[in-house]
Amino acid sequence: MHREPNIWVIDDDRSIRWVLDRALRKAEMNVTCFSNGVGVMEALQREQPDVILTDVRMPGIDGLELLRQVSDRYPGLPVIIMTAHSDLDSAVSAFHGGAFEYLPKPFDLDEAVSQVTRACRRGRDERAEDITVAQGTDIIGEAPAMQDVFRAIGRLARSNITVLINGESGTGKELVAHALHRHSPRSNGPFIALNMAAIPRDLLESELFGHERGSFTGAQTRREGRFEQANGGTLFLDEIGDMPAELQTRLLRVLADGEFYRVGGLAPIKVDVRIIAATHQKLDELVRQGRFREDLFHRLNVIRIQLPALRDRREDIPALMRHFLAQAAQELSCEPKVLLQDAIDQLQRLDWPGNVRQLENTARWVTVMASTKQIHAEDLPPELSAPAAEQTRDEPWESVLRRWARNALKQGNQALLDTALPAFEQILIQTALEHTGGRRQEAARLLGWGRNTLTRKIKELRLDSDGEPEDRSAS
Repeated sequence: MHREPNIWVIDDDRSIRWVLDRALRKAEMNVTCFSNGVGVMEALQREQPDVILTDVRMPGIDGLELLRQVSDRYPGLPVIIMTAHSDLDSAVSAFHGGAFEYLPKPFDLDEAVSQVTRACRRGRDERAEDITVAQGTDIIGEAPAMQDVFRAIGRLARSNITVLINGESGTGKELVAHALHRHSPRSNGPFIALNMAAIPRDLLESELFGHERGSFTGAQTRREGRFEQANGGTLFLDEIGDMPAELQTRLLRVLADGEFYRVGGLAPIKVDVRIIAATHQKLDELVRQGRFREDLFHRLNVIRIQLPALRDRREDIPALMRHFLAQAAQELSCEPKVLLQDAIDQLQRLDWPGNVRQLENTARWVTVMASTKQIHAEDLPPELSAPAAEQTRDEPWESVLRRWARNALKQGNQALLDTALPAFEQILIQTALEHTGGRRQEAARLLGWGRNTLTRKIKELRLDSDGEPEDRSAS
């Protein structure tokens, strides 16, 4: 006989409890709600649910402490951590404590139910991964795509598995590689980086594998390559797509056998190195073009992390800019600049082809060049003040609306529809009337309304015949 799973929801926010209770019951689960973590451990002595969902910040015992106690006493019980304060360290802390999954707020209800269902299915058969917490990170992001990156780092942190990081130039691929190393069992070993695109082709082999004295003109001493330097640690191969074909063959051999020869060497050298590779290119496309070995691609593509472009995480721009401004002020021993809202709005409208690196350079420019502490839009670099059409490509209106809603909720605003719906209708009416030169019949047709509906809406929204707001002080 089918047994409905028992789910415990622990959150001091009554609305979160109510929403999850309804969604999980609709998915045929039994739900018990707690307003905080106090008494949960005692309740577990009497009865154990199939899954626990708990918030992090609560009065009494916080979610991470509760997670630690549950993991110690009931290691097979899946715990899903929910938090509105989502960053890399909190994701790592959650997985470190044995969390089954990490759910940043605001979350999609279907995603939450899916995670609970998956946790129920796994149940006691599998323990969540245990990872080591390291202090400090330069990876900042609350956007959903960045939460996926944080979760991936948390999941991978206990393994030595090969990772391929994909992302446009300037998205922070080396930062992610550093984080993977810092949160791994190899964290006490060396982290060695080599950019394939920055080294001349004829020197790359020696850079990677080292050389013996006299092996070529100018080789006056024996030299260790990056593989030897990274022994016991992590080797980060950036822009792997630019690796010459002959070196791809040698790299494949090292990955398969764990040993190599220095240039001009006769004795094999054994190394224990974890490979993290990165590229802005599509390696599978290079494979189809015959420019990258397919067998090497499959060796590197064990786990792939996709980094979002900055234009796809615009909500993170204010926090990133504040971080970079503080960093630049520290470097230059001066007071940090403060962004005003018009400057933030301008920065969030831009396309950022250079991604986070370009934003960081902008923060340095502002710190050096702006004459006042408070930064307006006109204080930004001239190239960022060009007309928006030249700087941005069309962004879906749904994305803009979603960003507005997230920001409004973070600021504690309520009754969002009371603000959004009238503004939405007003903008469409005004735009349609502008397009038709004020002809209501044609504007109504373009909007998908009848003329009477448009006339009623104009009155409701207090718009005059040109679609402009009426002067309510006029008699």
